[in-house]
Amino acid sequence: MLSLIVLATAAILLAGPPLAADPLPSWNATASKAAVIDFVEGVTDPSAESFVPAADRIAVFDNDGTLWAEQPVYFQALYALDVLRDKAAADPSILTSDVLKAAAEGDMEGMMAEGVDGLVEIFDVSHAGITVEDFRADAHAWLTTTEHPTSGLTYAEMLYQPMLELLRYLRDEDFTTWIVSGGGIDFVRAIAEEAYGIPPAQVVGSQGDTSYAVVDGTPTLIKDGGVGFVDDEAGKPVGIIRHIGQRPILAFGNSDGDFAMLEWTTAGDGPRLGLLLHHDDAEREFAYDRASHIGRLDRGLDEAEARGWVVVSMQNDWRRVWSE
Repeated sequence: MLSLIVLATAAILLAGPPLAADPLPSWNATASKAAVIDFVEGVTDPSAESFVPAADRIAVFDNDGTLWAEQPVYFQALYALDVLRDKAAADPSILTSDVLKAAAEGDMEGMMAEGVDGLVEIFDVSHAGITVEDFRADAHAWLTTTEHPTSGLTYAEMLYQPMLELLRYLRDEDFTTWIVSGGGIDFVRAIAEEAYGIPPAQVVGSQGDTSYAVVDGTPTLIKDGGVGFVDDEAGKPVGIIRHIGQRPILAFGNSDGDFAMLEWTTAGDGPRLGLLLHHDDAEREFAYDRASHIGRLDRGLDEAEARGWVVVSMQNDWRRVWSE
């Protein structure tokens, strides 16, 4: 019996330590995955020159098109359309412009004719005059019960499994993960913790005007509409410094709207990592980049290599797309 124990022990010693579990099992074994893991291992190794203290391990992620899907149009815009149609059915007089009328009729081309100004007009009608708490509850209910028009999944299920794994991996390595979204901050906060494990306090987003009032003896915050801050393009670094207070060391986006966030993040001293998700998988998700009306990725594709950013191919780098 003793000899068997000795032999078994020797076999274990010769085999070496057990292999660590793959932190990104839904990623293929490509250069993109290796770049992520090499970066994380480098900044978390106390003996390495690239070591970064845990307090400075801040990672920021765009939401639409980076953590969840964004086609055929941003999910918040689809939510706003549903709310607008319900309000218009009860009171048609709210449809005071061509954009609002087109939106109520489901005319996407007419709705987008005025660009961002048109979307703001729709959001003003659909998002205003409601408490912050009621808005978040309504947005959460919509996200978790309404189906996406092509996938059959609810919008809350349109999450990218490889990104969920990356968020967990980073947090396991003492990173703090933040969402920095062009979407409305209250809309994203309605689902962020449940979907991504990111608490509301770690969400940065666009903001309308909000006011405080005591209504029937109850202190209340009311969404008033308007545009107080747009957390997109050059607004993203501004939003980061306002909410986080320091430069991240990792930034992940998918469009030119994230360019400034990656540019500012990777311009800092020490180890930095910028990543862009390229939607090039029409079979499993959608294929779009330079000419897209949503999530346009043009300059980022042109300059990523020279800037040392990693372009993650959904088709080649991801073994699977959707969350479990």
